[in-house]
Amino acid sequence: MIKCILHILAGLGPGIFAVGYTVGTGSVTSMAKAGAESGFGYLWVLALSCIFSFALMTAYGRYAAVTGETSLHGIVRHLPCGRLVAALVFVGVVTGQWACLGGIMALTSGAIKEAFGISAGILPIAAVVMALMFALTLFGRLSLFEKTLAVLVALMAFAFAVSAVVVWPDAETLRRAATPAVPTDGASLLMFAAFVGTTMAAPTFVTRPLLVRDKGWGAGDIARERTDAAVSAAVMFIVSAAVVAVATGALFAHGKTVDRVLDMAATLEPVAGRHAVAFFMVGVLAAGLSSVFPIMMVAPLLIGDWRSGDVRTRTPLFRVLCLVAALAGLVVPALGANPVAITVAAQVSNVFVLPLTVAAVLWLVNGKAMGVHRAGPILNIALSAAFVFSICVAVAGAKSLKGFFTACENACHIQKVEIKV
Repeated sequence: MIKCILHILAGLGPGIFAVGYTVGTGSVTSMAKAGAESGFGYLWVLALSCIFSFALMTAYGRYAAVTGETSLHGIVRHLPCGRLVAALVFVGVVTGQWACLGGIMALTSGAIKEAFGISAGILPIAAVVMALMFALTLFGRLSLFEKTLAVLVALMAFAFAVSAVVVWPDAETLRRAATPAVPTDGASLLMFAAFVGTTMAAPTFVTRPLLVRDKGWGAGDIARERTDAAVSAAVMFIVSAAVVAVATGALFAHGKTVDRVLDMAATLEPVAGRHAVAFFMVGVLAAGLSSVFPIMMVAPLLIGDWRSGDVRTRTPLFRVLCLVAALAGLVVPALGANPVAITVAAQVSNVFVLPLTVAAVLWLVNGKAMGVHRAGPILNIALSAAFVFSICVAVAGAKSLKGFFTACENACHIQKVEIKV
């Protein structure tokens, strides 16, 4: 199986970064929590998000292949108020990703601490991991990052696939878990928005033209670009669905939930034995580390996009911005906040820039610069549906975060009152 996965990933170009951006520890946490609470109820949301992700990756990649331009560069040149739109996309993508990085590092460091029995606290472990990741950005090129991500994603996919097979739910659990879930209250709206935010991720699309250009793909490679997008979307769905299946078999079946990502690993042992725990921990670690690279690079990549569309990984600006991202990743471990709650909320923050990124590519792929390669009816329908969906998700995310922060404020108030008493 591992050879098959590696063979598939070897054919991925820019798509490997798409998997890195979308399937990380934050994604694992959201999928695990949803699976534990609702079984396969939100699988329709995952499927829809992956379909729209495929359409958006195809559109952004097609624009780059035909025009040779990248996302922000093209937005500035061709959209009304292009500089303002590009600035909003930049700020929305970077802040959302940096917010996610803190939760990812807290969860990944916790997994390392648990897996290796380290007595040190979460913050020192997170600092060492971030230092190693930053050191690799000082010497690597995009080709090295792609190869590293391919190995990590292969480990992650294999580990979660094995875990899902080992704890696959029985017939009765499947019957109960198969009922589609419809978000109605604050908690379910939060889960709905987090599901979309972690799968239909804006940086996946916005950075894609840079990576397509770096590959040297042109108008004659549109079919190849579309295949790359399709494979990456399929990998995202399979890996995420495997995590949902593990949570359904190990937690939903026994009426348990996830307050920490390691809760699921602990539950796996009595259900499936120590080896299942080991496989799952490998998947969690690979998911976390595979997300760190792309998130650290998102700000310098987008600045290069805005300026000229060149990918330069050995400039002082690239290294400084990667260092800032690395420091941002230590905030949550330093504060000692609940990483599951913070990570889910951070994933939701990604949905607010989605409508803008969808609207921008709709404009770009139908512009004069595309010539005979303008978007056809099918792609336009898919992008239009994605735009409507993104607005609905953004509204749901705003409502859910309002409830989330209100609940946190009330909890802090209650805690202060108890301390005074």
